[in-house]
Amino acid sequence: MNIRTMIAEDEMMARKELLYLLKDEKDFILTPHAETGEQLIELYTEHKPDVIFLDVEMPGFTGVEAAKYISEQAGDEKPLFIFTTAYDEYALDAFEIEAVDYLLKPYDEVRFKKAVARIRKSVVKKVQDGKQEVKTTTSKLLVDDGERMVVLAPDSIFYAVPNNRQLEIHTEDKVIMSKMTLQELEDKLSGHQFFRAHRSYLVNLNHVLEITPWFNGTSNLTLKDKSRTVIPVSRSASKSILNTFQV
Repeated sequence: MNIRTMIAEDEMMARKELLYLLKDEKDFILTPHAETGEQLIELYTEHKPDVIFLDVEMPGFTGVEAAKYISEQAGDEKPLFIFTTAYDEYALDAFEIEAVDYLLKPYDEVRFKKAVARIRKSVVKKVQDGKQEVKTTTSKLLVDDGERMVVLAPDSIFYAVPNNRQLEIHTEDKVIMSKMTLQELEDKLSGHQFFRAHRSYLVNLNHVLEITPWFNGTSNLTLKDKSRTVIPVSRSASKSILNTFQV
C-alpha cells in the first residue's frame, strides 16, 4: 500500500535529513514539499497526502496552525501528522490535534523507524475502518453523464480534464462528459494509479508512455492512446512524479 507523503519544513538541511531517512521506505511516495504554513495548505489541497511530516515552527502560519486548519477543512479525511521540532515543549500542542507522533531534531534513526511503523499501522486501520462502513464494494466506477449512469473500469480511463462546466473523461475509444468535478473524480479513484499532473488534469499512470522535460521546471506526459495525447505537468507535480516510478 503506497502512502502519499509530504514534508513541510523550511530548513533545507532538515528536509534533506528526512528525505534520507525516507529513501528506503519504498511505500512512502513523496509529493512536493512545503516551506511555509500557507504553502502547505495550498499543496495539501492539490495533492491530498496521507501523512505530513510537519515542522512546528515555520514562516507565516506555524505548523500547528496549518495542521488545525487542514484538520477542520478535511474532517474525517484529514491526513496523519508527524510533528518535527528541535524543542520538546511543543509536544502538547502536537498531541492536542491528534498527531500520530512527534520527532525531535536531529532525528534518531531508531526513533524514526518507530514513527514510520506507527504511520503504517494508522493507515491500515484507516483503510479497514473505511471498508467496514461499506457493505458492498466493486472495482467499477459509476459516472453520471447527465442522461444515464455509465459503468467504467478505473483502468479504462486515460485522463480527465474540465471543459466549461463539465468534465471530459477520456478512455481509449470514447469521451464521457460528466457533471462531476475533477476533484470528485479524483476522490472516487483514490487507491488507483491516478496522478494530478496539473490543476486541470488527472492522469492514469498506467497509461503513461514517456515523460519529457519542458521549461521553467515543468514537463509533459505522453500517453499510450492512439493519438499519443500530451498532458502538461505543473512545476510542483514535476518534482514528485518521478518518485511514483521506479527509476
